[in-house]
Amino acid sequence: MEGKVRELSLHVYGCRVIQKAIETFDEETQLNIMKELKDSVLECVKDQNGNHVVQKCIERVPPQHLQFIVDAYKGNVLALSTHSYGCRVIQRILQYCTPEQVDPIFEELYACANSLFEDQYGNYVIQHILEKGTRDQKSRIIGLLKGRVVALSMHKFASNVVEKAVSNSTTQERQELTSEVLVDNNHQQWNSSESMECKDMITATDNSVLWSMMKDQYANYVIQKMLEEADSKLRQELMKRIQPYLSSLRQFNYAKHIISKVEKYTLRTFGNSSVDNVAAMLSNADLNSDVLTSDDDEEIKIIGAQHQELVKEDRNGNP
Repeated sequence: MEGKVRELSLHVYGCRVIQKAIETFDEETQLNIMKELKDSVLECVKDQNGNHVVQKCIERVPPQHLQFIVDAYKGNVLALSTHSYGCRVIQRILQYCTPEQVDPIFEELYACANSLFEDQYGNYVIQHILEKGTRDQKSRIIGLLKGRVVALSMHKFASNVVEKAVSNSTTQERQELTSEVLVDNNHQQWNSSESMECKDMITATDNSVLWSMMKDQYANYVIQKMLEEADSKLRQELMKRIQPYLSSLRQFNYAKHIISKVEKYTLRTFGNSSVDNVAAMLSNADLNSDVLTSDDDEEIKIIGAQHQELVKEDRNGNP
């Protein structure tokens, strides 16, 4: 292989040989292999075969020997994060390299994060930070989402970022993110004593944020995730606000999943799951009482995970 590492790394079968060698050989041999890639890092990163070799190096070789790969990304983070193969390699850097190596890469990511939220590849890099980053990194990214939750939730790729943020936020951050979907554009305060018929008449022309999101093909997943991850008090607030729309939601394909989730919560709590009974029971529920317990939280997350696997098949795939 000596003298042919670059050529093999770019070959559909040769790249597998190089990956196996990096997995199998000792550190000295690994370093000899990588020496031949030092002038070809970006070429390999952007190649459908070579990117797997670079990923394998990051995964298997001690990080003190990977600085040349990190250096290749400096100044190129936006371009490579929005590349179909480059976005994979940067996730490995974030996962396996030292904090000293990751910090400058993260700062570049943070500076261009708003562009990555809506990118078909960049959104996966942001999701990786939200799931596996440090608490400080997660909070900084979540800070960029604040004030944009509704618009991003209605975007094919950015909606995945918002879901991941909801799942990996602190209690306070989750409260702040969720509060953005509870804004009422009609400036109306629902009274639980109003008749359902009256509420259904109003929702026919309703333009509230929550109503719009529940009908949206992407944002409805965000609402579902907020229901799953909320603590008892916040979930009750969400369910109360959803209540006036339950009957009307049945006519929308995307919204039916939210109805199903609300019914499951209500069935667990009250023992009855019809839409009309759900609305009535939510109206009568004391918003300040913890009618949904931590056991309910855990069960609905399990149900929600199973449900999401079934209904999200038509969304974008993970590279």
